[in-house]
Amino acid sequence: MRELHFYFDFISPYAYFAWCQVGNFCQQHGLTLVAKPVVFGKLLDHWGQLGPAEVPPKREWLIRYCLRYADRNNLPLVFPPQHPFKSLTALRLCLPEVCGQLQIETINRLFHLGWAEGRDLADPQVLLDGLCTISPAPEKWLAMTQTPEIKEKLKTETEQAITLGVFGVPTFFFNGELFWGNDQFPFLADSVAGKSFDSIKYQEILGRPRAIDRKVRNPSGDQT
Repeated sequence: MRELHFYFDFISPYAYFAWCQVGNFCQQHGLTLVAKPVVFGKLLDHWGQLGPAEVPPKREWLIRYCLRYADRNNLPLVFPPQHPFKSLTALRLCLPEVCGQLQIETINRLFHLGWAEGRDLADPQVLLDGLCTISPAPEKWLAMTQTPEIKEKLKTETEQAITLGVFGVPTFFFNGELFWGNDQFPFLADSVAGKSFDSIKYQEILGRPRAIDRKVRNPSGDQT
């Protein structure tokens, strides 16, 4: 069965919207969903970008968009008490090394907690309370997220995503091609069906020279 890789961070409402669709999409198209938690902030750092919430008018637009999108698509949406928030522990909980075969259920529960219920995913007690219905040992899972091995695993997953060219969330990979954003399902469906764009025209445009470049700050910092 063909695979669809889904890169996400709970910090992103766009990733939440995409998650609400990706399971059904995979079932409809006979795809195996492979979930990949990554640290959005590290993607931004690597590519020298600011997050949407760090640009005031973009943050205002984001909130309006999300409210409209959720209403139009009949999705529950309650913004968390703080945004952006620190999502590292929640992301580590979703690594297969922590949650095992319950990965999809864990991701689903945490997305629902953070964006359908508006709970604070940076709060360990919220995570414990939320996972007690699906995890046989939520305390053990939470303890594992603070071990060097699990911290390093999330860091490695993020670095591997960067190597593939992932620059934002949600990002999908299908058949070696990157799709970015919660609006990509029609294009993914085309790709699954074997349809594509004009690759000759794409290569010609891609090869055109750049006439101007801005100086872009590319800060660095260690993941904690």
